[in-house]
Amino acid sequence: MPLEAALPACADPHRHARLLSMVRDATLAGGRPPAPPRGIIAESWRRVRGLGVDADRGSNGQPLDVAEVERRRAESRLAEVLDTLRHGLVSLADDGNHIMVVADAEGCLLWREGRTGVRSNAESLGFVEGAVWDEASVGTNGIGTALVSRHPLQVFGAEHYVRTHHPWICTAAPLHDPVDGRLLGVVDVSGPVSTAHPSTLGLVSSVTHLAEARLRMTHGNELASLRAVAAPVLARIAGPAVVTDRHGWVAAAADLLPPDRVTLPDDVERGAGFVPGLGHCRFEPLFDGWLVRVDPAESDRPTTLRLDLRGDPPSVVVAGPSGRWRHRLSRRHAEILFVLARRPGGCSAAELSAELFGDSAHTVTVRAEMSRLRRRLGSVVGGGPYRIQSWLDVACLLPDDPADLLPGATAPAVRAHRAGAP
Repeated sequence: MPLEAALPACADPHRHARLLSMVRDATLAGGRPPAPPRGIIAESWRRVRGLGVDADRGSNGQPLDVAEVERRRAESRLAEVLDTLRHGLVSLADDGNHIMVVADAEGCLLWREGRTGVRSNAESLGFVEGAVWDEASVGTNGIGTALVSRHPLQVFGAEHYVRTHHPWICTAAPLHDPVDGRLLGVVDVSGPVSTAHPSTLGLVSSVTHLAEARLRMTHGNELASLRAVAAPVLARIAGPAVVTDRHGWVAAAADLLPPDRVTLPDDVERGAGFVPGLGHCRFEPLFDGWLVRVDPAESDRPTTLRLDLRGDPPSVVVAGPSGRWRHRLSRRHAEILFVLARRPGGCSAAELSAELFGDSAHTVTVRAEMSRLRRRLGSVVGGGPYRIQSWLDVACLLPDDPADLLPGATAPAVRAHRAGAP
């Protein structure tokens, strides 16, 4: 999803803020607004109205106590990249009328940085350590809406659902753990609407990517250590095998060319199971990971695939005679499997591009995503055309309310389902 600044190029911030105020008031009153709200904002308003958030005051929830905030700080991987975030963004907060905030995956504010005056203004809105700024608590806002959409975004002026937040612009980007894909939290820079600038969105997004790269480098060092201790073990065994960390990232291999990561069974333990791309395998604990030995004598394959799009994150569960394994899906891969589950005959790259992007011009992107997806799921996804294999019994579990399907996803196929299309 391309970065979409809230303030149009060369627009006057105050004039645009007045326009958005009229758009919000007309939309929430069920009237005809002078201009449509941005798509990501309109979807957020719909969700927030369904949650019953007060449009004038938001929530009166109390911040978590100091002990709970300290516990969350100590247990979060966000602490590992706090210096990176500060180095990239605190100068913006110190030199301007901004405040930088780091929140966890539940929207709880763990750290704040910025000038005293701006921090005081933010405190008057409850923007303090320990406060929860998800959509259910305070409506559409940078932190809460980024948690749902999983995209960098800006929320400007009256795009905020709660009226008391209208003097602010929030620029936020989600931060993921590159090791297991978990959403760790959100980085946000907020300030008065008069400080709005499109470049802020690019800066916050770039610094967040830099923090993720730092986590990735740390993980690379951990894999290198595992590789060093695993080498003597691999040298003594016969047959193909890999050594992985507990998340399935491959540290070393013998007698085969493995992918960067394999999908381990959901309940991996000493014993046997099916690994996509490797086949039937036997597992033995090895240091802080697993020795995975390929057993070519076994030929059983998965029989059922359950695509679960009801929760966050979405997931796919594959089961067969050797057991079952679960894979957490990215938003894009969930969109792809949703389309393929509804089209058992499969899709060409051009057809899948139209379902995901609205036109057939993104075939290169589709092929790259399908390559990544097939490396994760192995033989259960076929090519030529792209499809879920016909020998699988497929079930697609959807939310009770179609409007809740994959919040934040932008694929036309998903949007059509949310709007009630069969």
